Parts: sequence; C-alpha cells; structure tokens
Amino acid sequence: MGKDKKNKVLMSGNEAIAEGALQAGCLFYAGYPITPQNELIGYMSVHMFERSGVFIQAESEIAAINMVYGASAAGVRAMTSSSSPGISLKQEGISYIAGAELPAVIVNIMRAGPGLGNIWPAQSDYFQATRGGGNGEYRCIVLAPASVQESFDLMFTSFDLADKYRIPVIVLGDGMLGQMMEPVNLRPNVPAQKFKKPWALTGCRGRKPNIVKSFYMREGDLEKFNLKLQEKYNKIKKEEQRLEELFLDDASIILVAYGSMSRIAKAAVKSLRNKGKKVGLIRPISLWPFPVEVFKRLSAGKKKRTFLAVEMSYGQMVEDVMLSAGKYSRVEFLGKSGGGIPTEEDIISKVAGL
Repeated sequence: MGKDKKNKVLMSGNEAIAEGALQAGCLFYAGYPITPQNELIGYMSVHMFERSGVFIQAESEIAAINMVYGASAAGVRAMTSSSSPGISLKQEGISYIAGAELPAVIVNIMRAGPGLGNIWPAQSDYFQATRGGGNGEYRCIVLAPASVQESFDLMFTSFDLADKYRIPVIVLGDGMLGQMMEPVNLRPNVPAQKFKKPWALTGCRGRKPNIVKSFYMREGDLEKFNLKLQEKYNKIKKEEQRLEELFLDDASIILVAYGSMSRIAKAAVKSLRNKGKKVGLIRPISLWPFPVEVFKRLSAGKKKRTFLAVEMSYGQMVEDVMLSAGKYSRVEFLGKSGGGIPTEEDIISKVAGL
C-alpha cells in the first residue's frame, strides 16, 4: 500500500500518455502543437532527452508522421500525437506505415469538428480511426482509455501490439480526458516488452538487405500483399478484443459507451440500478477490433435486449453496435457533438423512455 502510494503522481491525461510512452520504451517522438494535446508534446520535449530519446517539433503534421515512418523503419519505438484536424493531415503517412507493415503509435486527443471546429471534447473521429482514414484497405488497432491511469497503462499495450503485429496503433482520447487530472500509479519498475525486429533497416553488413515499402508494381503482387494483411487483421479481430463489462448478467437495457463518455454512462448505470432498473454497461476498450464477441454472447439465448449507444457524436460507434447486436436486439442512440456532452440526466431520461 505504501509503495503504491509513493509512486502515485497527479497528472493530466496528456502527461500520463507521454510518461507511459516513455516508460514503454518510446525513443522517438515527432509532433506539431495543437490544442487540446499540447501538454503531451510539451512533456515529451522536456523528458525525452532524459531517456536518451529523440524529440522533434516538426514543421507540420505531415512532416511528423513521415519522421515516425523513418524512425520505425530503423527499428525504434516511435510515436506522434495530435488532435483531430492534425490527425487528418497525417492520414497519408499512416496509410504508408500500414502498407509498409511498420509499428507506430499515433495519439489523437479528439476535438470537435468538422474542419477546425473548436477545442471542446468530442468523439467524432471514430469513423476516421476505425475505418482506416487514408487510402487503401488497411486497419489500425484503436484503443480508447477512460481514465488518466488507463491512459498511462494503455501505452505499454499500444507499443507491444504495434510491434507484435507490425501495425499502427491509435490511442483515441478526447479533450476532456487529455485535460483532466487524476492520481496515476506510474509503476516505474514494469519493464517494456522487447520484440526482435529482424526486418528493421539497421545496416545490412553480414546479411541480405531489408526493404521497407508499400509500392508493388508487378501484376498480382499487391493483391497477394493485401490478402496477407487481411489474414493479419482477421487474427487481430479474433485475439485482441478488449472491453469492460458491468452488470450484464441480468441487464435488459445495456449502455454502450467508450472513453470519457463511458464514465458518465457508468454513473448513470449505478443510479438506475439503485432505483431497481436492470441496466448494464459495455465499455469497448478496443474500438478496432470492436468487441463483437460479447454482443454475440448476449444475443445467443434469443433474449430480447436493448442496447443504447451513448457518444459525443451524432452516431458513429452505434453502427458497430448495430452490426454486432444481432437480430433479436434493439439498438437505440443518444449523442451530442460540437463540444456537447450527454449528461447523466440525459441518459437516465433516455432509458426511462425505452
């Protein structure tokens, strides 16, 4: 107990993500300032050199993601971060990284859009993150923390998954999570997992040269490569679904929410259960792969259930809920966007009308 308390530090979500990345072995960071994730880049600028890493404030978001491409190709754990419009500028580079089968971690602290929008929190980049965002048929693993502690913890998972599958991993937060402050157990003695990278461009003396590319000109080669990617993605869908479950055994109405929104949804669930309502919660932690298995399990008995997707958007994750819920289930939606956040009272009122 004393040791845990000693290691706890009050941090913002942005700072926790940065510290988690450093402890997970990130040795290269390139980024460009944008609100509401500037504390992250600021933390990296101060502490990266203490860990013998490289920090670059690039001239643009486009430059930053391509620097990450190069560092990852050399075998280094590399990351970048930004907020919604900045992530849009990185999409070509993310597609290149996915096409070259390189590991990288990309943090998006979402703000409201479209366009420049405003700096208020939103969850309206769900489609962009889970559907690829750039050109071609590729996927990124997408993880959504719901607390400052989890923001720290998931950085270890993110880098490990990126290296394990040679894939970009997106950590999807929002302005509320990035700015809030909570005590964090830094667990400084947890070692980062190490993966051998025989594919890395480290000089080829004594071995055949490695090639990192996403360009296939011979007829049929790109199709073969894309089929190989699909095999990898199917494996990820089978093995890497992550979620939190709450009161599902007896629930007839199940809220589905992720990230910051799930905290408000969880409070609503507890209030409703105190009133005798059989309400539960599914919190997806992996947005891709979406945790479809829990929906299949709940639908297996042909028991009629209602799923209520609650988002800081006008309906994005709800489409994955619809695809996962099965024909015996009803899917409803509650959402706000542009910086609007559904409240606990909004959720309780919506449930009362179901």
